[in-house]
Amino acid sequence: MMQAESARNFTTTFSVDRSPQEAFEGIVNVRGWWSEDAEGVTDRVGGEFVHRYQDVHRCTVRVTELVPGRRVAWLVVDNYFNFIEDQAEWKGTEIIFEITEKGGGAEVHFTHIGLVPQYECYDVCSNAWGGYLGGSLRNLINTGTGQPNPAAGGAAPSHQDAASELRAERALDGRSG
Repeated sequence: MMQAESARNFTTTFSVDRSPQEAFEGIVNVRGWWSEDAEGVTDRVGGEFVHRYQDVHRCTVRVTELVPGRRVAWLVVDNYFNFIEDQAEWKGTEIIFEITEKGGGAEVHFTHIGLVPQYECYDVCSNAWGGYLGGSLRNLINTGTGQPNPAAGGAAPSHQDAASELRAERALDGRSG
């Protein structure tokens, strides 16, 4: 399901029991599967939104392409993780969702162009994408209910555990910043 595509990009594919258009509508509803605290425009080319999860992660994302029922593309304009040292790791990367009809439903092929295994955040980020995409987004599309990061003060989804563990290790090593 998940793999590094030519060691340059993180990619994963999942299927849903809904139409390509319903998959598209789920993807652009980032508050329904990624973060309830997302602010900004997620469903218009040129729009920008800010994803944030507590003090752990925040990023500014620009919508660069929307083809209903077929494709969603984003550019990460700015990014911050509190569990890595190189804050440039996601800046300038692209996030692509390609949607095709398959077996009466849809297949969503996700690629995070520039998220590479050499990045300090790769293990945590690929794990989190797996939870968001194969769990939360898939559920949102199939059932109408995802498991996004909650609004401020809510309980974290389980895929946040890996980032918490890495932060704890950095603190023990004296590398926290």
